[in-house]
Amino acid sequence: MAINTLQDYVNASKQYIEFIKTSSQTVVATIPYSVFNLSGMPLAGTIAGTTTASAILQTPTVATGYSSILFTTGQTYLTKVDFNSSVACKLRLVDRISVSGAYSYAAGTTAITSYPDISGRCPDYTSAGAVWGTRNEIWIEVTSSITSATAWQVQVTYTNQSGTTSRSSIISVAQAAAALIGNKMFQLALAAGDTGVQKIQSVIVTNVGGAAGGFNVVILRELWTNGRVKYVGDNNNLVHDILKTGMVPIYNTSALYLMVQADSTASGVPELMLELSNNG
Repeated sequence: MAINTLQDYVNASKQYIEFIKTSSQTVVATIPYSVFNLSGMPLAGTIAGTTTASAILQTPTVATGYSSILFTTGQTYLTKVDFNSSVACKLRLVDRISVSGAYSYAAGTTAITSYPDISGRCPDYTSAGAVWGTRNEIWIEVTSSITSATAWQVQVTYTNQSGTTSRSSIISVAQAAAALIGNKMFQLALAAGDTGVQKIQSVIVTNVGGAAGGFNVVILRELWTNGRVKYVGDNNNLVHDILKTGMVPIYNTSALYLMVQADSTASGVPELMLELSNNG
């Protein structure tokens, strides 16, 4: 039974998941950063990927750093987010679906020869057909800071939401070493007309102007992106209910992952309480 009415929501089973990161890190203002490897709840995870030749499906059981989702039947939805932070920032919650890496900044072209079936984490998958993956995004995660870069750039080839292979992302904006601090994240724009991603096929460092450092390529699905803390001590109305979360689907294999865009140069200490509602 779907959650169609307020009474359905009241009757639904609930799970509450807490995110509290107890340490801060240096960031570039207004740029998204991962807090996955910082201490707190959930426990700190390892941000660097484990293989450059494969994409690894991320689940709560595959690695430390993800919260367990208890529901195993029915459909689960994100129905409430209570949030705050010690700094003015924007908070974003995503499903970190797959990770490839960590790649060297001077890697050239690397083919990904093994990739998992991620269709079960895509709300538009209907158990049949090749068209799914709309709204999946490609992001770069800096796993360790680059050195000596002047105009570093990266591009990927991928299979799009229609199953069309060998699509090429837009080449990233040239970046210098000072901008590529560990845990930084930035999105790669898809080719014109594409609306989603099913798999990554290759990673291409188009300008190898860097020395030491590493990065991941990830596929993620946005879950909640409008968590704005306007100023320190902003405690007013920082609760988003079902009308603001949009009741986005969550799966028991979803790898919930927090990103912070700080107004200043510190990621701060973010705090979130998620409410998941299940119709089973």
